[in-house]
Amino acid sequence: MEQILKNSRVLVTGGAGFIGSALIETLLSNENEVVCLDNLATGKRENLADFIGNKNFCFLEGDIRNLADCQKAADGVQYVLHQAALGSVPRSVKDPITSNDVNVSGFLNIITAARDAGVKRFVYASSSSVYGDHPALPKFEENTGNPLSPYAVTKKVNELYAKVFGELYGMETLGLRYFNVFGRRQDPDGQYAAVIPRFVKSLIQHEAPVIFGDGSQTRDFTYIENVVQANLRAATASNPDAYNTAYNVAFGDRVTLNELYTMLRDGLAKFDPEIAGINPVYNDPRQGDIPHSLASIEKTSRLLGYAPQFNLKQGLEHSVKWYWEHLK
Repeated sequence: MEQILKNSRVLVTGGAGFIGSALIETLLSNENEVVCLDNLATGKRENLADFIGNKNFCFLEGDIRNLADCQKAADGVQYVLHQAALGSVPRSVKDPITSNDVNVSGFLNIITAARDAGVKRFVYASSSSVYGDHPALPKFEENTGNPLSPYAVTKKVNELYAKVFGELYGMETLGLRYFNVFGRRQDPDGQYAAVIPRFVKSLIQHEAPVIFGDGSQTRDFTYIENVVQANLRAATASNPDAYNTAYNVAFGDRVTLNELYTMLRDGLAKFDPEIAGINPVYNDPRQGDIPHSLASIEKTSRLLGYAPQFNLKQGLEHSVKWYWEHLK
């Protein structure tokens, strides 16, 4: 990776989550000082276990909904990698108020604290959900549709706030529209767990995973190491044209959920042959879910130098091995 963030003080919000902890791992290995702000609502202390005791790591248990917590975390920081959010489309459909409090009010707190602290670069997690009902594939950054869920609305508002802060206050903001990120440490538990860890856990337990819909819907699954690369490239981008806009972070390929299921089942069957005979069950589609997703990564590659190193097959091999070792 050509662009390496080194010898800097970096704030990672949501650092106890699986994306945040992967970022911290890489940042510390590159001799950065890292501040982690997390309220542990969805993140886990065990995701930080390898960093506790590192003199370059500081954990602040706090909430982005509290401006004072954000100000404390941003003090003396040069870069912010803002990952903290309340994810899940279904969760936002059930409880839009809390999703808005965390994802919109919390975002405004942290970007305001970053502005007041004179932070050099503010990189934040957006989402492919902002494309909403726009039918075209692949998804290009300029062409978004109407949001289909409260979660999508919150991420769209984040992008609007970031652009306004960039224009009004001279900040350098870069939004990363994540497409179905997966990888080690992604939580398989709870009703809002992402599809890959949910499928994996069910299969390891010899239970039939649930596919919502008929399984023909497609997704552009993105391995965690590609996401880490995108964050670091966003933090170190030197082209002024790269600032105050949003980027797709994906691999640029898609697979149906049925195909994904088969890949996971076959991968786990190498460890436990009985898994090969487990078939999924199908349930009604979920409200707010989009039918198909595929990203163009041309803009991200051109302006950030993003070049994803792991395709779906490679990422699943790493992930399945990790889950087998940690869930058995």
